[in-house]
Amino acid sequence: MCETHTAILFFAGDRAYKLKKPVDLGFLDYTTMAARRAACEREIALNRRFAPDVYLGVGEMRGPGVEDAEPLVVMRRMPADRRLSRLVRQGAAVDDVLRAVARHLAAWHAKAPRRHQVDEQGTRDALSARWEAGFAQIRSLAADGPVADAVPETERLVRRYLAGRKPMFDARIEQGRVVDGHGDLLAEDIFCLDDGPRVLDCLEFDDGLRYVDGLDDAAFLAMDLEQLGAREAAAYFLAQYSEYSGDPAPPSLWHHYVAYRAFVRAKVSLIQARQRAPGAEPAAGRLASTALRHLRTSAVCLVLVGGLPGSGKSTLSGALADRLGVSLLSSDRVRKELAGIPAEQSAAAPYGEGLYTPEWTARTYATLLERAATLLSCGESVVLDATWSTAEQREAALRTAERTSSDLVALHCQVPGDVSATRLRARGPGTSDARLDIAAAMAVREPPWAEAVAVDTSGPLESAVAQALAAVRPWGTGLAPVFRRPYMEPD
Repeated sequence: MCETHTAILFFAGDRAYKLKKPVDLGFLDYTTMAARRAACEREIALNRRFAPDVYLGVGEMRGPGVEDAEPLVVMRRMPADRRLSRLVRQGAAVDDVLRAVARHLAAWHAKAPRRHQVDEQGTRDALSARWEAGFAQIRSLAADGPVADAVPETERLVRRYLAGRKPMFDARIEQGRVVDGHGDLLAEDIFCLDDGPRVLDCLEFDDGLRYVDGLDDAAFLAMDLEQLGAREAAAYFLAQYSEYSGDPAPPSLWHHYVAYRAFVRAKVSLIQARQRAPGAEPAAGRLASTALRHLRTSAVCLVLVGGLPGSGKSTLSGALADRLGVSLLSSDRVRKELAGIPAEQSAAAPYGEGLYTPEWTARTYATLLERAATLLSCGESVVLDATWSTAEQREAALRTAERTSSDLVALHCQVPGDVSATRLRARGPGTSDARLDIAAAMAVREPPWAEAVAVDTSGPLESAVAQALAAVRPWGTGLAPVFRRPYMEPD
């Protein structure tokens, strides 16, 4: 026998029997016999989509002197030693199983029925409502302790992320990414049999909670694998799901959904703690911490990398964007694109002339920020490589970040004059047309940039990257993400 917060399972011979508890938890109500029978029938129908040979039907349990029979879900009994969770804990190789589960899940998502009621649950506002309901439930369950302590920052990060990402969620609905999925994908309910995995126990008590973005569905298992100490397996599973589903979602969305699933499980653990389940309260704290870690990593950020010619800003921008796995936009490239000439073709001119008049520069920066805004609203963080040498340009960037509810980090590359001069003298043909005389003229006019973090770019590149990462991700700079897309492991 084993027990969950909503059911009791009995194992006998080659059968498993699941009895619904007569509980009202707010988000489900099984207090009547009719409700429990309907839940059993619904569980059979929905789970046969994933494991048709496991869910046998609805049975009944009748005791002496009891007039009404209690309904039961009747299943084939799965071998406990083949649970994915057990194999992960034992350190067994599970890549083949995870690949098969990812393919199985993506295949169902591809053919799952689409309809208006499903799409409604994929909107930004629907996800926001689920988060807000979770916040309220957590507060009612935990007045203090690590979970309650994590709620304020969790709320702030969730609301900020969702506020600026409506175009992304709208686009995902248009792409058919919202499906009638599994809704409760846990390693404990996946069995690794010789003829393929069996995925059990989908969410049946609330259709609205099962109508989810396919990424959200997959992120549940990734979250669970993390809780089992298998972060690399989580990353591998998400990468495989992304490949089979053909979904180019931004890493920020993966992290947001993993955070959401961890927060939901934290709530479940608190409910189990009230039912005196051993280890449930510490588990809730770990899950709340996981949610917060992923939300921090999911924060969408506009990073300005500025500085005078020869300061190393373009080199740092490229290295930083690569390290973070985010988009990089360059003013030099945008300027020449707008002029209709190849990026490597020289457009050198005296200071303030040619493609470098105030009008051309204003057009270049406006285009740069417009493209950045589009990416930010779609969940993509962006590094912008430009001089950012005027207060107006910096103010425009701040407005872009505010409009898209994105964090703004400004980095000001600085080197001694003799270093920049040496670099400019040695510079060959490239996207930048700046020479020593241009740099000198810009230096005279450049205003102070008190809001920016000064980055010394005179030494090794890795040192400058470390300084930049400390500003962009102050809670942890050792990113080194092996799995950049679709999943970057947070620090």
